[in-house]
Amino acid sequence: ATLQIAKLNAAELQPAAHCLAFGPGACAAAGDFCLLELEPALCQQLEAGHSLVIRGDKDERAVLCSKDKTYDLKIADTSNMLLFIPDCKTPDQLKKEETHCNIIHAEIFGFSNNYWELRRCRPKLKKLKKLLMENTYEGPNSQKEKDSNHSKYTTEDLLDQIQASEEEIMAQLQVLNACVIEGYWRLLEFDYEMKLLNHVTQLVDSESWSFDKVPLNICLQELGPLEPEAMIEHCLKCYGKKYVEEGEVYFALSADKICRATAQMLLQNAVKFNLAEFQEVWQQSVPEGMTTRLDQLKGLALVDRHSRPEIIFLLKVDDLPEDNQERFNSLFSLREKWTEEDIAPYIQDLCGEKQTIGALLTKYSRSSIQNGVKVYNSRRPIS
Repeated sequence: ATLQIAKLNAAELQPAAHCLAFGPGACAAAGDFCLLELEPALCQQLEAGHSLVIRGDKDERAVLCSKDKTYDLKIADTSNMLLFIPDCKTPDQLKKEETHCNIIHAEIFGFSNNYWELRRCRPKLKKLKKLLMENTYEGPNSQKEKDSNHSKYTTEDLLDQIQASEEEIMAQLQVLNACVIEGYWRLLEFDYEMKLLNHVTQLVDSESWSFDKVPLNICLQELGPLEPEAMIEHCLKCYGKKYVEEGEVYFALSADKICRATAQMLLQNAVKFNLAEFQEVWQQSVPEGMTTRLDQLKGLALVDRHSRPEIIFLLKVDDLPEDNQERFNSLFSLREKWTEEDIAPYIQDLCGEKQTIGALLTKYSRSSIQNGVKVYNSRRPIS
């Protein structure tokens, strides 16, 4: 009778049909259930027994994290009502079972008009440095270490508070040169880090070692009385690359990293620095045999070629906003027009998967030609 009313031909239907009904136990409120749409790779991770974690404080938008990726969680409304039917069988499953029952009565357990959609996003790592900067490490004998009131964070604390996957957090801790001291992640106070580096470079100089072959054991023996051995080794890891030769551990120190840190030390005490004078002082301040170059300062300092005399000043990419639009607003309020070469180090970290600096500039800026050079300015007025 139903088929006749629906004007359907029984021969054109599947051998079995589901007859759906809301039973007495059916859920009336859609909010009792959340549907999550997963890409195949994430689905396989869950099926293999791995976890997905939702992270975020009350004032933050929630993100979902796998072991190595971060996703924005967004609600997607659908005009089709989504029904939850326990033991519902798909046509493929019915074909495999070769059932001869032509009507299967199924009870609807619940329904929803929306689902959570995942979109891959950049991890929100700005907060990581902010938390670790609350209590930087100034050495074992500093007054700060005797005062136990300062905040400290374990790996679990950071996983709980940072909106990023575990792998992304651990990678960023390496970028920040963080280290574990008594079970807590700490950043070294910059002056203390430079003190350690100075000990190492002076030892290299006095022993006439090559910067490519600094022996760990002798460093620890010679500098151990001055600073904790763990800190000496951490400094070598920050500024060099570890390798083993004939059973001995060596570090190849990076001239670029040492020159960059020296520049930061010189620039952080001056609002603006005459470029020519800075380059002279900078070259004199680095260990003998190292050559300073302005391209070592990408994302750390900015040169103003239009001022007379030319000047250089500290502008760290770490200190800029994390949001794309806010980042561009901040940069354009600092300087009205940028060349791609100047702005690239300050927006490189905003590039998502398959996104280029050119695409970001097209979206957030306008280009024009000035004295034969392509420059970029803001699409909107900057207050």
